[in-house]
Amino acid sequence: MSLNSVNTNVGALVALQNLQATNAELASVQSRINTGKKINSAKDNGAIWAIAQGQRAELGALNAVKDSLQRGQSAVDVGLAAGETVSDLLSQMKEKALAATDTNLGTAARNALNEDFVALRKQIASAVSNAKFNGISVISGTAGFKAMANSAGSATIDVAAQNMSLSGSIVTLSSTAAITTATMATARLAQVNASLDNVSTALARLGTGSKALGTHLTFVGKLQDSLETGIGNLVDADLAKESARLQALQTKQQLGVQALSIANSSTSILLGLFR
Repeated sequence: MSLNSVNTNVGALVALQNLQATNAELASVQSRINTGKKINSAKDNGAIWAIAQGQRAELGALNAVKDSLQRGQSAVDVGLAAGETVSDLLSQMKEKALAATDTNLGTAARNALNEDFVALRKQIASAVSNAKFNGISVISGTAGFKAMANSAGSATIDVAAQNMSLSGSIVTLSSTAAITTATMATARLAQVNASLDNVSTALARLGTGSKALGTHLTFVGKLQDSLETGIGNLVDADLAKESARLQALQTKQQLGVQALSIANSSTSILLGLFR
């Protein structure tokens, strides 16, 4: 092809191709600076984008795990608070029952002790029945709580129920327990002592369960932080690097415009041949 042609300007074509390539690179760098991401869509890098999307889904699923763990922790903490109240009430009942074992008590004094004993017993029933969080109670039934432990939903952290209701295996006092006689007071005292030991053991189990939920909640939070960092490593742009590249491409763009201008003006030189 002749270099001295007005029909085809090879220099201009080459300069235009280079300028278009520079403009495309410049647009890509500006997009990275605007979004802060080097991989903003599947067309940037399909494989990396797919990996990042998968990790984002994992990150979102872990939010549900955290919610489940927090609900479990709250339910167990409510149960612990109520259980400690039950333990305190049993301690007061022990005092009343022990005092009622005295055979020298008069009828009025024994009746007064019994009224206090019955009132404390009713408070136990009230504390246990009201110890609920979001409708969940770990001290008044047998269901316990199962908190999600992973994003797949295939593992759980279980906190067994500790039923502290009256007439149960932990609080052995019946819902009609009284200390109207010295003999009854002696029997109730033995039940209160046994119940106190049982409640302490049950509270220790709930405390261990609450700690397990809290420990796993901390782990899930750290796992989310690690995943977020990993996603950032995959898709986030190095803005310092992009800034330097932006300056270089802007300079290259200006030079490309000048080169195209020079190439376009070369055909006008041919007019001098005909003067």
